[in-house]
Amino acid sequence: MLSQSEIITLNKGDALDHFLIIRKCELRTSKTNKQFLVLELADRSVSLNSNMFDSFEEIYSKVKVGDIVKVKGIIDDYQGSPQIKVKTIRPAKFSDDVTVIDFLTKSKRDFNEMKNEFFDRIEKISGLTLRTLIKNIFTDNNFEKYSSVPAGKSWHHSYIGGLLEHTLEIIKICDLMCDFHTEINRDLLICGAMLHDFGKIEELSFEAGFEYSDKGKLVGHIVIGAMLVNEKIKEIDNFPEELKNCLIHLILSHQGKLEHASPVVPKTLEAIALYQADELSAKVNAYKNALATEMKTDSKWTKFLSLASTDLYSHGINPENEKQISNSLFD
Repeated sequence: MLSQSEIITLNKGDALDHFLIIRKCELRTSKTNKQFLVLELADRSVSLNSNMFDSFEEIYSKVKVGDIVKVKGIIDDYQGSPQIKVKTIRPAKFSDDVTVIDFLTKSKRDFNEMKNEFFDRIEKISGLTLRTLIKNIFTDNNFEKYSSVPAGKSWHHSYIGGLLEHTLEIIKICDLMCDFHTEINRDLLICGAMLHDFGKIEELSFEAGFEYSDKGKLVGHIVIGAMLVNEKIKEIDNFPEELKNCLIHLILSHQGKLEHASPVVPKTLEAIALYQADELSAKVNAYKNALATEMKTDSKWTKFLSLASTDLYSHGINPENEKQISNSLFD
C-alpha cells in the first residue's frame, strides 16, 4: 500500500521523493535542434510536467506511459504553472510494493450510497417495459463494470466510480426538468440518463490506468451503448418500436452536436434535456477539478485550459465570507 504525501500539497522549492506514474513520455526537439524528454508525472492528486534536457536516454529506453517510476527532485514552476525538476528517476522495482491501483483516483462519494441511490431510482420507473429493460441491463456483472469505470479519461469525473457519480447527477437534473416541464416523458428521460454512457464499460479500460480499448477507439461508446441496448431490447417480447427508437435516439444524440461525435443531434424534448443535463454535470465537475489542480503559482487564475478554451478564476468567496461581509455593513 503506497504511503506518501500528495504532490498537490507541495509548494515551489519543496523536495520530492515519490513514486509517480507516467502519463506522457515523448522525445521532442528544441529550436536549437537538441532533443529533450517531455514527461507528465502523476499521483492521485494531480499531474505535473517535467522536461529533461540531459541524461534522459537511459530512462527513455526503459519506461513507457503507464509505468511507475521513483522520482527525486524539487517542485519548480514554469510560466506560473508548477512542474517537477527531476534530479533522479528510475523504474519501480517489484520490491517497492507499488501498483498502478495506487494511482487511480476514486469518487469521494460513498460507493454503497451511490449504488442504493441508483437502484432505488430504478424502482421509481413507472413503466413496466422500461423498468424491465433497465433491470435486465444492469445485472451484477454489468453494474460492477459500470460503477468502476470513469466517466472520462481526463476531462470530467475521471476517477473510479466517476461514471456512476456523473449519472446520478444527471438523473437529478433530469428529474428537476420534468418537474418544470410536464410534457417530458420522465421514464424515458431517466432511462436515457442511465444508459447514455453505458458503452463506456467497453470503451474504457480501467484495470491498469484509464485508457481506451481497441473497440473504444474503433467504435466509440455512443455506438457501443446503442448496440448493447438494442440487443437487450430484442430479448423483451413486443417492445414498442417507437419507444425503442426514442430511447436509442437519447443515446445517439446525448453529446448534442455532430462535431462532438453524436451520430444525430437531439430531436425530442427528452434528448435536448439529456444533452444539457450531461453538459452541466460534466463541465461543472471539470471546472471544479481544474480550479483544484491547475492553479498558477501565487495566482487566482488557472493556466489556460484547452478543453475549456479559457483560463478560470477562483474568487475565494464562500457563504461564510458573504455572511461576515453582510454583517459588517450593519455594525
